Amino acid sequence: MMNWLEKLRSESQCPPAKPRVPLLWNGQIIGTVAQGLLDNLRVDRLLGQRIALTHKKAPGMGEAWSLTAPEASFGLNALAQLLREAGSIGPWRDEQIAVSTAQGQRVATVERGAVRVLGVVTHAVHLVGLAPNGCMWVQQRSATKSHYPHQWDTLMGGMVAATDNLKQALAREVQEEAGLDVTQLLKLEYGGHVDMACPSDEVAGGIAYMRERIDWFSATVPADMEPRNQDGEVQQFQCFDAATLMEWLVQGKFTPEASLVLAAYLKL
Repeated sequence: MMNWLEKLRSESQCPPAKPRVPLLWNGQIIGTVAQGLLDNLRVDRLLGQRIALTHKKAPGMGEAWSLTAPEASFGLNALAQLLREAGSIGPWRDEQIAVSTAQGQRVATVERGAVRVLGVVTHAVHLVGLAPNGCMWVQQRSATKSHYPHQWDTLMGGMVAATDNLKQALAREVQEEAGLDVTQLLKLEYGGHVDMACPSDEVAGGIAYMRERIDWFSATVPADMEPRNQDGEVQQFQCFDAATLMEWLVQGKFTPEASLVLAAYLKL
């Protein structure tokens, strides 16, 4: 029988619930969509905006959808709005996420609520926060979070917006989620990254797929500072000793993303 970490790692690298086909811009893959999803949308409604989605056979790829538009971000966000009207999208955030080719070239941005449906590769950042005595600061997610409400998380975790680079996202999220100034943290170090590629329950029907790189850092919160949430997305913070942290990880009380990050930090 697999232990909790083997199971978690296996579940974090799973094929889509439904077959998916590439989404192309200028012949480059920028995402994927579930087979049949766009067939059922009134994509012809986008023609008035000089946007076209063409179902085609792409050399070396097989079946694919190709997007043409005056500009990639314009076309993707119009498609996101169409998905929203059809109820085939995640929670709408009014936040733009970078869209890149498989080679890492950024070509567009799109509404955050559309990234899982469109199979866009996203980036996130987490902070493993320690106390001077070696205990670990963790947060309990708000009951209103669309994903994993009430579950436990690293001191900070969030998606990197299109307007931020990695370090900017780290500083912004640390301030918003924990009320801390990243420049006042001690021993701030880059730890590494974990990757996820697995079905997402953000949208019903098996049409959403998560592809994400999570970069993580570690730092010590000074003894005279405590995290205090600023954005309403955290219920509480706790400082766990090593035994409690391990017990709760095994019991599945942490989100999958946080569990993978913490396992990497702990070198499990």
